[in-house]
Amino acid sequence: MGRRLCLAGFLVRVRTTRYEKKKGEWIYRCRCFQTMYTCIYLELHAHLNGCISSATMKKLMAQKPYLQIQNGMTVIDKGKKRTLDDITFMMFHVLFLNQITKDIIKEFAADGVKYLELRSTPREEKSTGMTKRMYVETVLEGIKQCKEEGLDIDVRLLIAINRRSGPVVAKQTVKLAEEFLLSTDGVVVGLDLSGDPTAGHGQDFLEPLSEAKKAGLKLALHLSEIPNQEEETKILLGLPPDRIGHGTFLNSATAGSEELVPLVRQNHIPIELCMTSNIKTQTVPSCDKHHFGYWYNMGHPAVLCVSFLILTMYLGKEPN
Repeated sequence: MGRRLCLAGFLVRVRTTRYEKKKGEWIYRCRCFQTMYTCIYLELHAHLNGCISSATMKKLMAQKPYLQIQNGMTVIDKGKKRTLDDITFMMFHVLFLNQITKDIIKEFAADGVKYLELRSTPREEKSTGMTKRMYVETVLEGIKQCKEEGLDIDVRLLIAINRRSGPVVAKQTVKLAEEFLLSTDGVVVGLDLSGDPTAGHGQDFLEPLSEAKKAGLKLALHLSEIPNQEEETKILLGLPPDRIGHGTFLNSATAGSEELVPLVRQNHIPIELCMTSNIKTQTVPSCDKHHFGYWYNMGHPAVLCVSFLILTMYLGKEPN
């Protein structure tokens, strides 16, 4: 029986797995099939602000040098490690957002990805007049333009709740996501909960997330990214979410975690596993210590994802 991966909230079965060599790198590839046994590559955990390539950064800096973007960003090169607190990414300027979205989609398409879920937190920028609604509309316009250009990639959007913003803003974000769910013909498919895992408590977001689920939004929640979050993880698993982001410490040996794995398995909740991100941010020490093996050997639905492409600078660097 093949292993299982997740596509847009639905399970697909892995036909074969293999490693292939590309540009001197060994890349893990999965051949999946649904109806008609179509083989696809998919990316389900792509944070928009973390997937800006160095080529796009340089292009945008050259266009608007007076914005001094280079003074407000951290580039993480190969071989350098940073903690979660060290990593800061450039804030979007309204003039750049459409171009950033299109460049990211085109780069994923060039790498052979056929299904892509982008996720991003709506932002407002008073100095430029950009509202959160305009932010989402601009991203959606970039997705639309790529489709009109005939790119061979299916792109969807998850609207993200930033934990730092608290439950009041979370409710506003849910309302915005509900509106776009109904008006975008399936492009906006769900809601992401992410951001600083130490900010707030899962209980704070239970009400807005429950409202989102009732409205038909799929839930992809970052859970157990750091140790000792068993209580809030158990609360949020009670929703339950449609997918789990990272889940790094779901199967830890700490007290209380023994209840989490059975909950995940009983609800068949797929897990988005981001090896490079976990290693670069030092939540996992090395590939051989990564929890991918735990879930894979169990036969649980899981998918390898890129998370923050800026951590590796191009798709082929996700470790095997």
